[in-house]
Amino acid sequence: MKKVLVVVAILVAAAACGGASGGNGAGSTTAQYGGSHPKSVGQPNGTTTGGGATLPTDTVPALQGPPVIRQAQLSLKVGSGAFDSKLAQVRTLVETEGGYIAGTDAQAGPSTNAQDSTIRTGVINFMVPAAHFDATIDQLSSVGKVQSEHITGTDVSAQYVDLNARLANAEAQHQAMLALLTRAQSINDIIAVQNQIGQITAQIEQLKGQIKYLDDNTSYSSIAVTLTEAGAPAQTTQRSDSWGFATALNDAAHNFVTTLDYAVTALGAIGPFVVLFLLGLLVWRRRRAPQPKHA
Repeated sequence: MKKVLVVVAILVAAAACGGASGGNGAGSTTAQYGGSHPKSVGQPNGTTTGGGATLPTDTVPALQGPPVIRQAQLSLKVGSGAFDSKLAQVRTLVETEGGYIAGTDAQAGPSTNAQDSTIRTGVINFMVPAAHFDATIDQLSSVGKVQSEHITGTDVSAQYVDLNARLANAEAQHQAMLALLTRAQSINDIIAVQNQIGQITAQIEQLKGQIKYLDDNTSYSSIAVTLTEAGAPAQTTQRSDSWGFATALNDAAHNFVTTLDYAVTALGAIGPFVVLFLLGLLVWRRRRAPQPKHA
């Protein structure tokens, strides 16, 4: 029986090598079609990927090109008192583009407007289909004045190829171990094979989870928008001074006060020395004064 197990173990190793080669070939073919992403090649509903996960494609538009995880952070300034309406506009935009909101965080702070003591700010995080990413960014510019914009993209084609190859290898090992289990006769052999099957099954599930993570993050792009409500500008009264006379008087008064400031500061600095000098002079004069003559 031990000889049979050794022979079957050799077959398992051979099957693993064959599975790895097949996985690499499959990954290269997927990349050739411009997207290791299973959803980017227009599969029908319920199509099973190399990872065994069933992915619906009826609600996600086809995406051409390599799989890329795209993220964006935008900061928008909206008019005073328009925070709520602009936030509702962003939510409507997300719904129109087929996305979903991941979270919002709004708060109030001090305002420069005397009639309104608070100013609203908030951050809204949402996901949109990758094919609608650029269109969503363009439409967000109409919500408010763009203060800052930061967009990043990560190509995960190599990760797709590697994960699919490892998954094919693990599935080949799993099938070989199942065949080995049917030939095992002793309790120890059965337990040893079952332990191997359990480890390989856990590895397969882990690889499928990683592939699904890439699927989700390449099918939908993440966008974070910071909305800041502008405070009312302070009202200032401007006077006409075409001759410049008022400006000259203002500058003269400013220079006069500045000179007084310097004089007072200097007096405070040398004041103690002046007092000591006067005291010394008084003592010196008293000593120099003629003494009265006694009869």
